[in-house]
Amino acid sequence: MREDFKLLQTGLIYFDNGATTLKPIVLSEALSDYYNFYSSNAHRGDYSISLKASTMYENTRKKVKDFIGATYEKEIVFTSGCTDSLNKIVFGYFKYHLHKGDEILLTKSEHASNILPWFELASELDLVIKYIPLDNNHKVTIENVKNSITEKTKVISLAHITNVVGDVRPVKEICDFAHKHNILVVIDGAQSIPHIKVNVKEIDADFLTFSAHKMCGPTGVGVLYGKEKLLKETRPIIFGGGMNSEFTTDGRRIYKEIPDLLEAGTPNVAGVIAFGYIIDYLNNIGMDNIMRKEKELRDYLIKSLQKLPQIKIYNENSESAIIAFNYLDIFPQDLAIYLDKYNICVRAGSHCAKMLKEELAIKNTCRISLYFYNTKEEIDYLIKVLSNPNIKNELF
Repeated sequence: MREDFKLLQTGLIYFDNGATTLKPIVLSEALSDYYNFYSSNAHRGDYSISLKASTMYENTRKKVKDFIGATYEKEIVFTSGCTDSLNKIVFGYFKYHLHKGDEILLTKSEHASNILPWFELASELDLVIKYIPLDNNHKVTIENVKNSITEKTKVISLAHITNVVGDVRPVKEICDFAHKHNILVVIDGAQSIPHIKVNVKEIDADFLTFSAHKMCGPTGVGVLYGKEKLLKETRPIIFGGGMNSEFTTDGRRIYKEIPDLLEAGTPNVAGVIAFGYIIDYLNNIGMDNIMRKEKELRDYLIKSLQKLPQIKIYNENSESAIIAFNYLDIFPQDLAIYLDKYNICVRAGSHCAKMLKEELAIKNTCRISLYFYNTKEEIDYLIKVLSNPNIKNELF
């Protein structure tokens, strides 16, 4: 599918798909079509182009519902991204269902978006945050989850796949065990939904979030999935147009039901509509095909990097297409700048997982995150560039 991505025609080697993915031509075509031919607000007008925008917007909701295996379309709420979705869950639901002394289980390898909202809520309600220990491979095991739960544990919130060490968590087993103890589970699916087949009913997630831009879609579009009974108890944290049925001068107001209740204001109409085209695009490729391709590329990359004695890999036993590594005696950002000279894009830094340094014993790493349009030839070129005996001279 490389011909669908114009940036790849420039010779760019893009290995930063965990941050955002490249966008196929179908996305820009869908956006252009909306802006040029039926650019109007959704759910606001009674004229034809507004009705078309509304229909296309809701069509995407159905596509998302089917894509993740939800039961009802009203369980799908559109947001501005995974961060927005997690904040809506934390401050719209759990703020009104947790009480002083209740415990929240996280891990030290979570993204900031699944840490900071909980910190804020814990400070506000005097809650207790605890961390599930990681094993020697920096993974979450069901045994460590079980050992971390107490009678005060009310919610477990964790990434399905983490964005640095790339471990795939046993979320179905976690949900099964948690629900036997009346514990709710929030799944950050930012790094899983684009890469593996996920069915929210099968894993029995209570809430799940993800972003369109990490799966070839537009920026500024996210999804909040929640079980119907939980979403009905979720309060809006943003108020305004589109989510109300009536309000009067005496302060009386009547709000709409979900999902409209949680989608106040003009949404990213163009982005949501275009996201529907991307879901079709990924379905045409097939998530099983994407999974197989990424596994093949990951195995090839790991074996290639292991041949370089100057490279240290931090997660060679993880299952996803995310590889964290460093080059001996070269600062990660310096290595990223060096690779950029050869048109290779990698991520360097703490990757918004700033507590992970306590587990890895190092603050910054380089990260390669693969997607289905990457190739073994690109990996071969990366290895060639990393094998340059004059690499330090070029840097310094």
